[in-house]
Amino acid sequence: MSDQPEHLTIGQILNLSPASKAALGLEFTPTEIAQQPQTWRRTFKLLESARPEIESFLTKVRPNAVTLIGAGTSDYIGRAVAPLIGRKWKTPTQAVPSTDLLTESDRLLASSLADERHLWISFSRSGDSFEGVNVLERAFEKYPEIAHLIVTCSEKGKMAADLAADRSNVLCIVLDDEVNDRGLAMTSSFTNMVVAGQCLANIHDLSAFGSSVSELADIAAESLSSIADAARQIAEKRFERICFLGSGPLKAVADESALKVLELSGGFHSTMSESFLGLRHGPLSWLNRDSLVVGFLSNDPAKANIELGLLAEVRTKNAAGSSVAIGPASVDVTSVADIAIRFPMPASMPDDFAVPLHILFAQCLGLYSSLSLGLKPDSPSSDGKITRVVSNITIRSS
Repeated sequence: MSDQPEHLTIGQILNLSPASKAALGLEFTPTEIAQQPQTWRRTFKLLESARPEIESFLTKVRPNAVTLIGAGTSDYIGRAVAPLIGRKWKTPTQAVPSTDLLTESDRLLASSLADERHLWISFSRSGDSFEGVNVLERAFEKYPEIAHLIVTCSEKGKMAADLAADRSNVLCIVLDDEVNDRGLAMTSSFTNMVVAGQCLANIHDLSAFGSSVSELADIAAESLSSIADAARQIAEKRFERICFLGSGPLKAVADESALKVLELSGGFHSTMSESFLGLRHGPLSWLNRDSLVVGFLSNDPAKANIELGLLAEVRTKNAAGSSVAIGPASVDVTSVADIAIRFPMPASMPDDFAVPLHILFAQCLGLYSSLSLGLKPDSPSSDGKITRVVSNITIRSS
């Protein structure tokens, strides 16, 4: 076994002694990445148990306008599940970052409150996010007619322990404490809140969705070692720039991937996320020969053909140093990518469901990039610029 942690397989990292993990800053993050397949099943079971309460709440509030709220990674959860909720509930649904809503709520709401029954769904790992807490407190005061559904990983956070208490227009869903990540970067908290959001979308037909969760968990468990091995080899090359591409709900995976690698590498990698076609309209100029392009391919053949065309263009123009294609095993990527990560997904599985599976690569790449740079993955921001729970700011009085 190599003495260098960046050369260890994910299995070897997980088997390190507690003292070695503590010294290397590996007490939490690797386990939180590896535990995801099994935790998805438990999150589904939790939502299944809560189904009567959720359906009763939705029947009472009868939303005809839904807004998904979160900051950073929690915003990307909203972006990933908004199209699915809108489609399943047949209700206009949008994702709005709490970082925007805190300053723009009056402009965004003023013209619609009279005609719409708003439901806000807030996602927060800690339940203590400065923006998330303040958005809810202001809404309770200024817009008491809005209903709220909170999804959090901490029963002790302010959202669950305080804001949801004794309010008939608020329902709080607290996930298992196991997915309340202790590492700085959100990993299992991200995917499990995505699964929770997907369960909400499918709340009236949960049994059918349960089989998809089980399939994804099986695929993830079988694929994690090979995904981590690919990520480890790529991290050793220390690409200066990494660009993540996705379409539809997989664009949210690209967004989260860019943030995850940026966070875990302590800002060493310059990262970007774009849609496949959006890359052609200017951002392509950002790529250089020290760049890596990672494409999350759709399970829809028509979409995938367009995405493959973009990867072929990147290769033809020698725009990047290397490329990775991640997607269904049915898609042939040999001519457009240097590295392929292929999942045996059923042809019928929509991209909305596959979000938790696709993000595993970036989580592993962030982990190994952190180790390659001599950082501690549990706390990679050695200078303290970012923290596990974003600190409060002082709101000045006018």
